[in-house]
Amino acid sequence: MSQHEKPRKTQRDELFNSPGATSPFCFDEQVAAVFPDMIQRSVPGYDFIINGIEQFAERFITPATNAYDLGCSLGAAALAMSRGSQHIDTQIVGIDNSAAMVERCRIFCEAYRHKNNIDIHCQTIQQTTLENASMVVLNFTLQFIEQSQRQAIIEQIYQGLNPGGVLILSEKILAPNPQVNQLLIDMHHDFKRANGYSDLEISQKRTALENVLIPETLTTHHQRLANAGFRCSEVWQQQYNFCSILAIK
Repeated sequence: MSQHEKPRKTQRDELFNSPGATSPFCFDEQVAAVFPDMIQRSVPGYDFIINGIEQFAERFITPATNAYDLGCSLGAAALAMSRGSQHIDTQIVGIDNSAAMVERCRIFCEAYRHKNNIDIHCQTIQQTTLENASMVVLNFTLQFIEQSQRQAIIEQIYQGLNPGGVLILSEKILAPNPQVNQLLIDMHHDFKRANGYSDLEISQKRTALENVLIPETLTTHHQRLANAGFRCSEVWQQQYNFCSILAIK
């Protein structure tokens, strides 16, 4: 692969615009091909979160340490950490278990200028050894992992972080109050309609994600982080039912 190879052209997300397109959602080649468009039109505040990751990297990444993007998809958070790091000896590691995502991620990371070394690996988080980390990002990743495995993953991250290190955890969340939860869902659907998705696409994608993306309450996330040993965790960004949490070891 040439160092100057450009990312493949991003396609518009039309995966759910035909009746019957309700197979369980997975990060295959079809999703990888439309992912930048999909996430821009589906996740409120996504660009703000990526910009925030760059700012946190400037403040938390320390010399000669590692930074991890777990569930890296096309590497937006990995590239943001590289931009934000003030140290040329930062090693950035991207992990994703989708071969289609990893293939495209490598092309993206080679095509866009970055000052730190970025290594992308196709494997699960559970297979990953985290060490000497000053920053870890889980950007809309934990929600796709079996709930029974989530505490162990947060503890794995905590053990790999250096004291003072930071975890950025972004997730779709549940509001404890059913009325408020439905309100946030409805507002999110309005957001998607404003970005060009039809009611059919919204409905079919929701069906495809059922039992694949399992959201949890903020209380559950904060308790899990506290149980792992993080000394503090706070929401630093939220729009509708999408939020990002900052946790410090």
